[in-house]
Amino acid sequence: MDKFRRKLRTRLVAAVSAVSALGLVAGCGGSSDGGTGGGKKDGKVTITMGLFGVMGFKETDLLDRYMKENPNVTIKADVAGDEQTYYTALQTHLAAGSGLKDIQGIEIGRAKELSDTQKDKFVGMAGMTGTDHFLPWKQSQVTTSDKKVIGLGTDIGPMAVCYRKDLFEQAGLPTDRDEVAKLWEGDWSKYVDAGKRFKKNSKDDKVAFMDSSSGLFNAMIYGAPQQFYDKKGELIYATNPVVKDAWKLASEAATSDLTAKLRQFQPGWDPGLANSTFASTVCPAWMLAHISEKAGPKNKGKWDVAKAPKGANWGGAFLGVMEQSPVKKEAQELVAWLTAPEQQAYIFNKLGNLPSSQTALEMPEVVNAKSDYFSGAPIGQIFGAAAQEIPDEQVLGRKDGTIKDIFSQGLTLIEAQNKSPNEAWETSDKRIEKAAG
Repeated sequence: MDKFRRKLRTRLVAAVSAVSALGLVAGCGGSSDGGTGGGKKDGKVTITMGLFGVMGFKETDLLDRYMKENPNVTIKADVAGDEQTYYTALQTHLAAGSGLKDIQGIEIGRAKELSDTQKDKFVGMAGMTGTDHFLPWKQSQVTTSDKKVIGLGTDIGPMAVCYRKDLFEQAGLPTDRDEVAKLWEGDWSKYVDAGKRFKKNSKDDKVAFMDSSSGLFNAMIYGAPQQFYDKKGELIYATNPVVKDAWKLASEAATSDLTAKLRQFQPGWDPGLANSTFASTVCPAWMLAHISEKAGPKNKGKWDVAKAPKGANWGGAFLGVMEQSPVKKEAQELVAWLTAPEQQAYIFNKLGNLPSSQTALEMPEVVNAKSDYFSGAPIGQIFGAAAQEIPDEQVLGRKDGTIKDIFSQGLTLIEAQNKSPNEAWETSDKRIEKAAG
């Protein structure tokens, strides 16, 4: 969102309220009836899209622009605010072989599972004209063992830390983004130390330093090449020091009363943004639009963006075309256009979703981009530099997204139910074994 993205994919990003994966209608060029693929009639083409979070296509004028430039095309996009709900529905439709849109969004945490188990359901996108501009590691995430590419990249999710200048000031912390970055430079444990300082000196005991420990956990694990799986596809989370260290530090934040106990994109988080319940949050680029929308105009200029302690990629997405689509050719052309450098740069300037296109990342409008909402922060430079710190290789596993969700739920057990870190780990371990074993 996310992916420098779930926004930075849920990604995602100014997420639309989660009503249901297919029931939330965001029709462009006519409302969707919740049906499946589009079709051709009387020289006219209808293309349907299944999306999640705020991928930037419906939220900007891109779909309308494409239809204006291609008057024989009508695009109908259904958007689910919650990616988990969206993916559950997508799995159901894939298993049934029906109910699929012509174009389906793919979150990075689901990419490996889909490319391993559902590749025959997707059109191969390798070698399409004008699609050689992506970061090499981005497209490798949706490339099968036999080199079939099941989608084209939208955004990526290099990390930063979004923070409230006014709340930092009242707790005696610096507010200048460069000075703030120095507080935790090079080490996520320094971020927690800053939180302890915030808690000790804050004049408002109703304001927490960070929103949730799960955001911290995600930021730490996604800075390493391997998280939950090794290259052989074997689960390694239980012994991987990266995961163990992240769990330990996130648990420390949770048990030190540094969090608002508000898991990102779950109920309560949006009101927390609006009501200034917490002073900082780990934020991939794709999350900026969501914060600005949910925190609202009254908080414009109070937020800023600082460099994260270490580089990491959290989120990002892809667009895939379904093999059963009756308008495969037209859908592929639309996907190629939507993910072209110019459109990726446009979405970044509108919403903050950082491009997965190397060409777009080098465009002046990306490099020089600043955010009025976030106090004029040079987000193009901050997130662009963060993108360069992302490991060249990120080993994905079939149940990456599911495992991430389980660990987030486990940390919530510590925050909301006062479970010990050991108890929460054991519960999470059992849930992962059942879901991914």
